[in-house]
Amino acid sequence: ATGTREVTQRPPGLGPCSPTPTPRRHFAGNRLTVVLGAQWGDEGKGKVVDLLAMDADLVCRCQGGNNAGHTVVVDAIEYDFHLLPSGVLNRRATSFIGNGVVIHLPGLFEEAEKNLKKGPGLSHAHPRRCSLFFPSVFDFHQAVDGIQEQQRQQQDGKNLGTTKKGIGPVYASKASRTGLRICDLLADFGQFSKKFEALAQQYKATYPALTIDTEAELQQLKVYAEKIRPLVKDGVYFMHQALHGPPKKILVEGANAALLDIDFGTYPFVTSSNCTVGGVCTGLGVPPRYIGKVYGVVKAYTTRVGVGTFPTEQDNEIGELLQSRGREFGVTTGRKRRCGWLDLVLVRYAHMINGFSALALTKLDILDTFPEIKVGVEYCLDGKPIPYFPANQELLNRVSVRYETLPGWQRSTEQARGFADLPPQAQGYVRFVEQHLGVPVKWVGVGKFRESIIKVF
Repeated sequence: ATGTREVTQRPPGLGPCSPTPTPRRHFAGNRLTVVLGAQWGDEGKGKVVDLLAMDADLVCRCQGGNNAGHTVVVDAIEYDFHLLPSGVLNRRATSFIGNGVVIHLPGLFEEAEKNLKKGPGLSHAHPRRCSLFFPSVFDFHQAVDGIQEQQRQQQDGKNLGTTKKGIGPVYASKASRTGLRICDLLADFGQFSKKFEALAQQYKATYPALTIDTEAELQQLKVYAEKIRPLVKDGVYFMHQALHGPPKKILVEGANAALLDIDFGTYPFVTSSNCTVGGVCTGLGVPPRYIGKVYGVVKAYTTRVGVGTFPTEQDNEIGELLQSRGREFGVTTGRKRRCGWLDLVLVRYAHMINGFSALALTKLDILDTFPEIKVGVEYCLDGKPIPYFPANQELLNRVSVRYETLPGWQRSTEQARGFADLPPQAQGYVRFVEQHLGVPVKWVGVGKFRESIIKVF
């Protein structure tokens, strides 16, 4: 939506020499619609983005890397996205990868080719635009990621459970100001090669067991540089033009989720970027005032990949049933996801940070067979309720959860296409979530297909 032109009117009674009052400012420009994960990821963001992208003009990724995984099913064909925005399935929309995304160029083109083979829906499977500024993930970043996980296991007896996609090491390079960006690759390749070799030597000095074929990797990068060159734009200028040009529907797809945020997540078991709403501004180079609706995606239960505290985890038959019914395996790693009841303390914390306009509650159908369903509504520490989500992992490990028990519906919801089609108990479950969080549920997911998302309002 666009605003109106700024107009200054002199109030009655002010003479020609009176100071002109400060004009009232009316917002003008296009706003961003943002979709973010509200738990530990794997909530079904890709399906919601795919739905909203059907009438979008521009679909953006703002942070993360190919450690994220989004699955979208269209016409019985299952597409898996890691770097490409899920909205790439809309032929009419431009897909944009912003400054905050770290990209492994071979992985980007491999993902495009792999999805191309699945069906005609992705005959244009590449980003239409990429930012000049995003950092590059190199093969040795991925190798170092694996070495660091081994060292953690040997030293502490446990690792962080990273995807080993090189995300942590490349963000570390960025923070230490030794990283290389796409603009470096596309400028003077001779200068880029010198910087690349220096960076490789730094890593080899730190990790003596690391083997880097510098010449082979540079040759590969030279080829990919020419492939991506026609797609690359100055990201800040591109987004500025999109915001201030003709009316456009602009959709932003978050990766990972709030509880994996490097600053606000369950540190250290987090990713290396800001997965919360602030990451939209820093990842795309846009002012906060242009953020419009922010939609949070919440799974009807809770899952987590890898290690880290999980207060509502059900390490029992309930967890196994959720895992098998939900087919809970990571899109990126294939790892089995840990499962538990919906944790509204966690989601409320995510809402405090992101200020969700509304929610999408996904995978409600997975609860179809349960006679009763528990929802975590409060944490207690040393027997006393606490009004906050503990930042310290040792404290979080000690919390007990107070549950509300709701009746199950024990019938299939997969064919429901309207909210009224859901059993009364399922409707009650949705309303309970809304009332507890104070945020309306706009969509309910009851299956893996596009048409399985019910629009509530």
